[in-house]
Amino acid sequence: MRYDDSPPPPAPAAPASPDRRWFARRSAFAVGTAVLAPTLLAGWVLVQVTTGAGADDARPPRIVMPAATPTEGPSTMPSPSAKNPLAGRTVVVDPGHNTGNFQHSKEINQLVDIGTNRKECDATGTSTNSGYKEAEFTLDVSRRLRTALEAKGLKVVFTHDGERPWGPCITERARIGNEAKADAVVSVHADGVSEGSRGYHVILPAKVKAGAADTADIVGPSRVLGERIAANFARTTGTSPANYLGGGTGLVVRDDLGGLNLSTRPKVFVECGNMRDSKDAALLTSPEWRQKAAQGIADGIVGFLGG
Repeated sequence: MRYDDSPPPPAPAAPASPDRRWFARRSAFAVGTAVLAPTLLAGWVLVQVTTGAGADDARPPRIVMPAATPTEGPSTMPSPSAKNPLAGRTVVVDPGHNTGNFQHSKEINQLVDIGTNRKECDATGTSTNSGYKEAEFTLDVSRRLRTALEAKGLKVVFTHDGERPWGPCITERARIGNEAKADAVVSVHADGVSEGSRGYHVILPAKVKAGAADTADIVGPSRVLGERIAANFARTTGTSPANYLGGGTGLVVRDDLGGLNLSTRPKVFVECGNMRDSKDAALLTSPEWRQKAAQGIADGIVGFLGG
């Protein structure tokens, strides 16, 4: 638009040659680019717009935001470990006992070598006064635990999943964890002592070197694993450490358990409560509480593995 008091427009210039027209367009674009260089550096694009195939009066460049495209290359693609530090890690879950052990006393009573001595292949486990078996409890909590761990990206291996008629023996349970090269092994249990004895405790391996047993390398990491599980179990379930052993710490060291003695991987037993105490039994028979128990154990394992 021209105002009334502006000077008259200059006389039209003579048509430029094709070479000069090309040079003029190139120069106009170069000037526009130089002026808007900071904008270019910020990721904008200059687009030259012309009117007609041979227009000399090329309009000034307009600024257009480019469509977003992902930048490729290893520097922008996080590695699997950066995405999930638990990826590729293995946890072995050992559901204590087996509901079929009651019908297979001959098999489970055979003696096996646990390094420090010889002991029965397996045991029946305990039960609540109403008949809820420890083996039922451990399998239920273990399955819930597996779901929680797999949700974190962990590989979970079971020593058994209720598919066997009895067992496996404590020696085989230890071997499964060793052969899986597990980053952590947890055996799920519940205790069976007198009324009034309440609370959870975590059993840690003692330092043992006898026969096939050598726990020197796993005593330290197993204690860390046990401490993590104990703390998270208490927080998630709202229960207290056992009032009948462990001095209120919720931690107990033993050298008479083949599952610990024969392990070459960090391993603990979790005694979730006392099935013979009426108050603890009310918790252990509750599906809601068992879910909390599984989550507490899972949180402890994940914390131990750095997740």
